[in-house]
Amino acid sequence: MAGLLRFITARTTSWIVLVVAALAAAALFAAGSGAEEETAPAVGLPDTAESVQADQLQETFPSADGTSALLVYSADGAELDEGDIATITETAFGPLAELSSEGAVPPPQVSEDGTTALVIVPLDPITAVDAQAERAEELRTVAAEGLDDGVAVYLTGAEGFEVDVAAVFAGADFTLLLTTVVVVAVLLLITYRSPWLWLVPLVVIGVADGLAGIVAGRVAAAAGVSLDASVTGILSVLVFGAGTNYALLLIARYRDELRLHEDRREAMRRAVRGAGPAILASGGTVALALATLLFAELAGNRALGLACAVGIVVAMAFALLVLPAALVLFGRGLFWPYVPRFGSADAISRSPWGRLGRGVSRRPVIVAIAGFAVLGALASGLFFVQTGLSQNERFLQKPEAVVGQEVLADAFSAGATSPAVVIAPNGDVDEAVDALEGLDGVDGVVVGESAGDVTRIDVTLGSDPETPAAFATIERIRAALDDAGSGEALVGGLDAQALDVSEAQQRDQALVIPLILVLVLLVLIVLLRSLLAPLLLLIAVVASFFSAVGASWWLFQSVFGFAAIDTNVLLFSFLFLVALGVDYSIFLVTRAQEESERLGTREGMIRALAATGAVITSAGILLAAVFAVLGVLPLITLTQIGIIVCIGVLIDTLLVRTVIVPALAFIAGDRFWWPRRPRLTDAQAVARGLSAQHVESVPAPAEPVGAGRR
Repeated sequence: MAGLLRFITARTTSWIVLVVAALAAAALFAAGSGAEEETAPAVGLPDTAESVQADQLQETFPSADGTSALLVYSADGAELDEGDIATITETAFGPLAELSSEGAVPPPQVSEDGTTALVIVPLDPITAVDAQAERAEELRTVAAEGLDDGVAVYLTGAEGFEVDVAAVFAGADFTLLLTTVVVVAVLLLITYRSPWLWLVPLVVIGVADGLAGIVAGRVAAAAGVSLDASVTGILSVLVFGAGTNYALLLIARYRDELRLHEDRREAMRRAVRGAGPAILASGGTVALALATLLFAELAGNRALGLACAVGIVVAMAFALLVLPAALVLFGRGLFWPYVPRFGSADAISRSPWGRLGRGVSRRPVIVAIAGFAVLGALASGLFFVQTGLSQNERFLQKPEAVVGQEVLADAFSAGATSPAVVIAPNGDVDEAVDALEGLDGVDGVVVGESAGDVTRIDVTLGSDPETPAAFATIERIRAALDDAGSGEALVGGLDAQALDVSEAQQRDQALVIPLILVLVLLVLIVLLRSLLAPLLLLIAVVASFFSAVGASWWLFQSVFGFAAIDTNVLLFSFLFLVALGVDYSIFLVTRAQEESERLGTREGMIRALAATGAVITSAGILLAAVFAVLGVLPLITLTQIGIIVCIGVLIDTLLVRTVIVPALAFIAGDRFWWPRRPRLTDAQAVARGLSAQHVESVPAPAEPVGAGRR
């Protein structure tokens, strides 16, 4: 370890680290992620899901090789005249037929009130986002030719929604990266109050972010996992946020050591020794927690876990290897105008966080009760939380597909655009139709084509797609078909698929959340060599998650008007908040553990809070702001994740780590480290007359385990 640190920081070798890092980065950027084309987010259900089995059987039908686009014509509630219908029919049989995969288009369907016309255009499936978007634009252009000014045409249905979802992520990487860089740059500038210090960590973490996407793509490809734009967007935000946090902690410790050591390279070596273990512990906790998603059913969850775990490892490597080498190239003037001079007074004694800690220590029970009362009040929104968004509710601004869906639902049956697909054995068709007709929520049943031993039955639902009412109808259909004939009929289609995704997400939550809790607890036990402290830290972090969700729900209802929280938001938010939130407690408690060896538990916690308060607060505010950047995308799922994590990080940084955790430590006293007995108990510290105020000028141990202060 000492040899590696000397190599990274020495005058003759530190530049080698930067050259090797630059060459490796250039090679990886040139090689790319290996993805030839961008693909839309996949459903990712396992093969055991009923909707997947139904889809697999559909592939045996003659029409299996195609998809379709729904073009909805509307005159804003007015009745379409004969000229409008003639123009629509002429376009359908002419230009649209030429774009069709079958060379023909069925006649337009006109609603009973004459206000809406529907044209279904058969198409070949396309997975490439760019090609699909180009085809959609061509369909819109052709469909609108010759229409009167008062008639609008909307592309909707499965094809329309895929195009609009893809459009949400068009340029998402650039938008997220640009916004994130601006936010991080501003906050670093405010934190360091230096015109150039902020550039070093920003450049280092920026390169790490770019490489993380490439390395994650390569690792995912090797594992047979596909990464879509939603995963890479979250990956970029996570790497920038976590990487900048690690940089803040390292630079803070480096600045402390510069006051104690005249040689800046020796100061950096001691800074890495001091902050490194805490960074490795916190980053390792996040990476392992993310890796638990590899046990999930949904492929999208596994992809996110794999990519983000790789990204955290890359961020840690750059923070502990590349950043120290970059910082030691410059002298102390890098910190100008607030240059840490050798031999200057330790600023911990003037820290307001130390005064706060001493105030908490006087009435820890009252403070702890008040802190948990605040968390409970914020968490009250949990009693009213609704989960599950329909496809019409997933956008901050209604795209064309949603508008077309609503127009179609007003004129035709609400489920006309996405009928349930029943695949039944040929001998069970009559019984299946009898079981479905008249079933609550079913508007129509049509027997379709056959292939081999099975027949397709299209079932039109009376509810909007992907709503609780549609899911309830799918469940009734499945229950009815279980008693029809041999009971082997399968139900597929978009609503059945969405229902299976929702149920799989619930199973993933039931599996992954306990795994995360157990894993984080084990890491804390190993790190702190204690049982009580890790348990108290975990309870506090979980409480902050519940309060973040509750507070976010009030915000979603009163400000944003969201109908519900999307199904995957709670799992991802829990993962990020527990894994990242416990980081700040790790930074605080490991420093408290270090200080308690010479001051006792009470004074050690006060000094640790004074030493880490400013930098952890800066890191928490920065991480919260970075996650809030997800709100720049018009997809409600990412906005909700960003808001919940943002609020949760702020709660954990400003309340849990600052007030509740110290209060719990003061209440427990030396038992906080149970079953390990501290080297110096509080009673011994009092007998010796030791206090944090009396030893603030004493240098820290040569190889501490905590993080430094800002």
